[in-house]
Amino acid sequence: MNQTDKQILHIAVPSIVSNITVPLLGLVDVTIVGHLGSAAYIGAIAVGGMLFNMIYWVFGFLRMGTGGLTAQAFGQRNEAEITRILLRSLSVSFLLAAALLILQYPIRHLAFFFIDASPEVQDMATRYFHICIWGAPATLGLYSFIGWFIGMQNSRYPMFIAITQNVVNIAASLFFVFALDMKVAGVALGTLIAQYAGLLMACLLCRHKYKSLRPYVRRHRLFERQAMKRFFNVNRDIFFRTLCIVAVTVFFTSTGAAYGDVVLAVNTLLMQLFTLFSYVMDGFAYAGEALSGKYAGAGNRTAFRQTVRHLFYWGTALAAGFTLLYGIGGKDFLSLLTNDTEVISASGDYFAWVLAIPAAGFSAFLLDGICIGATATRIMLRAIFIASACFFLLYYGLHGTMGNHALWLAFISYLGLRGIMQALLSRKLLSQGFFSTFANNQ
Repeated sequence: MNQTDKQILHIAVPSIVSNITVPLLGLVDVTIVGHLGSAAYIGAIAVGGMLFNMIYWVFGFLRMGTGGLTAQAFGQRNEAEITRILLRSLSVSFLLAAALLILQYPIRHLAFFFIDASPEVQDMATRYFHICIWGAPATLGLYSFIGWFIGMQNSRYPMFIAITQNVVNIAASLFFVFALDMKVAGVALGTLIAQYAGLLMACLLCRHKYKSLRPYVRRHRLFERQAMKRFFNVNRDIFFRTLCIVAVTVFFTSTGAAYGDVVLAVNTLLMQLFTLFSYVMDGFAYAGEALSGKYAGAGNRTAFRQTVRHLFYWGTALAAGFTLLYGIGGKDFLSLLTNDTEVISASGDYFAWVLAIPAAGFSAFLLDGICIGATATRIMLRAIFIASACFFLLYYGLHGTMGNHALWLAFISYLGLRGIMQALLSRKLLSQGFFSTFANNQ
């Protein structure tokens, strides 16, 4: 194993561990309510979880932009700027969280205007939402910390944070649901407590590890106009790219809900398999983000290109492995999430779509990480705009004859087009011209 692979795995493996535990926050919730005896409980968690995915994904630039900018400052060995990036990101995250808390009622009303769910699902999802929304400061603050840690080539700390969150979430949710019979409200409260436990862990780890940066913690140049302009310019494309992801995800969930509670539950459970794959691939995307950002900051074109090449070696192998894994044990995995025989039986009609996810999606994840590290965010925006447009065109063209199958076909096509378009548009990143342009923008 060469040095490039070692560097990739050094960041990717802890990231994979932490990223696998991240969906456990959702899996624990789904599994607990999946054993309460009604598909409506699964639907409520699906809708409630989708609302927060929609909200928090919009602010995903806090993690992505912070990671890319930090990695480049790390490559330049600029400790003062490294510190300022974290402080700027945290400041923005807490301001945005305050806005979410103030606007929680209009946000919820607007969301349910577009979501076609049964009255029972909507009522339980509302309770879930108004408890979990108070975790916004913790969640957005963690976006900043995790992006910063990754930019610092440190993926172990996000792993520690994720493990802490999940241990607390499992213990708290089981207690509130089964000991206090709080059902959906208990699941929400367990998630809320876990979010703040994660933020506390991030603060403690940062304070312990990065003592040498304390002299740079000052207001001087913190909100400097040029620095803030660059921060938001970098994240502008990420923001609009994220809106496209939110639009596709919201449409997928809400359209599934329109087919009934059982189909909604089926789609939710099958998407857990996509979630597991995505978080494993994100581990290597984070490695691409950290290393490409570092080499872009240092102006090392050769190392940048070598990192990209080896990332795709790993991505191809993982796609093949996950396809095989889902083919052998995917259906057995679903039975662990719910004992509802109707939902399990109905999932068989759509399971073939799950097998196409790894091959269709792996390159999009890797190229996202590379583009974030290189702050080449316009490429991401263009690619996902085209893929999202095709998603909606395919569904509306085929749903009359294919029903929920049209939804899955459109989703798989969307994943594949993201990767194809990014690959075509990303070729310039490997040119000398990119590094010349990057150097001139510093």
